[in-house]
Amino acid sequence: MLDDTIAAVATPVGEGGIGIIRISGKDAVNIAKKIFQAKNKVAVEEIPSFTLRLGNIVDSEHKVIVDEVLLTVMRGPKSYTAEDVVEIHCHGGPQVIERILQLVLDAGARLAEPGEFTKRAFLNGRIDLVQAEAVIDVIRAKTDAALSAAVSQLRGKLSNRLQQVKERLIGVMAQMEASIDFPEEVGDVDYAELKRSLEDISRTVAEMIEEGHQGKVLKEGLKTVIVGRPNVGKSSLLNALLKEERAIVTDIPGTTRDIIEEVVNVNGIPLRIIDTAGIRETIDEVEKIGVSLARESLVDADLVLFVIDVTAGLSRDDNIIAEQLRADNTLVLLNKTDVEKRAVTSEDIKKMLPEFEVIEISAKEEWGLDKLANAIKKRIFGGQIKGGEREIITRTRHINALKRTYKHLKEAIAALDNQKEVDLIVIDVRDALDSFGEITGETVTEDILDTIFNEFCIGK
Repeated sequence: MLDDTIAAVATPVGEGGIGIIRISGKDAVNIAKKIFQAKNKVAVEEIPSFTLRLGNIVDSEHKVIVDEVLLTVMRGPKSYTAEDVVEIHCHGGPQVIERILQLVLDAGARLAEPGEFTKRAFLNGRIDLVQAEAVIDVIRAKTDAALSAAVSQLRGKLSNRLQQVKERLIGVMAQMEASIDFPEEVGDVDYAELKRSLEDISRTVAEMIEEGHQGKVLKEGLKTVIVGRPNVGKSSLLNALLKEERAIVTDIPGTTRDIIEEVVNVNGIPLRIIDTAGIRETIDEVEKIGVSLARESLVDADLVLFVIDVTAGLSRDDNIIAEQLRADNTLVLLNKTDVEKRAVTSEDIKKMLPEFEVIEISAKEEWGLDKLANAIKKRIFGGQIKGGEREIITRTRHINALKRTYKHLKEAIAALDNQKEVDLIVIDVRDALDSFGEITGETVTEDILDTIFNEFCIGK
């Protein structure tokens, strides 16, 4: 597979100003030579790296010029894939892009698989697996904080932090294996010192796991469910946060009967907001389905926004909803506070739900939304978004590998407490190191690699 020269369109499908066809592999230059004629008559193999040349793509079989293009050559190992790379920058029409790609394939290239360019960069040692995954995270970033975290990973900052932990683990394992292989020269292992080292490493791993939950929010978004009985202003709140009329707003209860999901950037935090049907007892069969979906959405919500209409007062439906909520992931929003008439106050809610945070808002007038944004930010990040300030874990795969690492470290510490033999304890430490190596790709399997790179688009 690595011997093949691959090619793909590197720009999105559809019309655009330009289209880019990327070629990578040992025959990239020769393939380009077959179809490109420079205006200044310079041969492709003589074009210096990282320079552009104006010329034509020529279909020699039909003796026609397909398009006027710019061509650049990036010779390995100083290229994205660490192989010879050629890029053809043509006009951005689907027909011309497809025609040029077909000429490249006819000249000897193979169509690249999803993520194969980045996979080659990893397999050729130019980047590690953390940096490879950061490429797709840069593309999919929904906020500045998520983008900053992804760029930091792409530049290798997280990899450097992981390397420091890995070296500490290797140092402990080397000490143990030396005592096994050379007992007379090295002597017995100091169990107390070994335990201190492993506990110190396990604390670092635990910190990274905790940070990873915050990083996961930056990358994937916080599942945020808006709940309340009908006509309290849930859809108005969604529209206010989105700054567009996404949900239908009427004075008729039960307008929203299905789940509406949108992504919004709130103070750098991507929220996957779900506007649910108003929860109430109803005989309408369609509305019943919406109410059931609303209740189900609460089960795995990261954040719940419980909306109460201050002008209508509390009802039995409000109490039923409140019984399903948790204080640790819920913000109570008193809506319609722009109206003078009030049937319920913040004090009333605090008596009813003493452990819940209460915020007064007006979704219609977009008042109090800054307080809501700050409350969300404080609740998730303790008032600070760390994504751009520290190299944090952002992927579930990484968190799971860290959890396995932590488990093996704790098993090694328990074995030390039980005065087990060193050659048994070192197995747990080696397992911890293997689990840790899965993050950067040193001990990862081919199946995991395929899963990771299948996330990518063709051309990246």
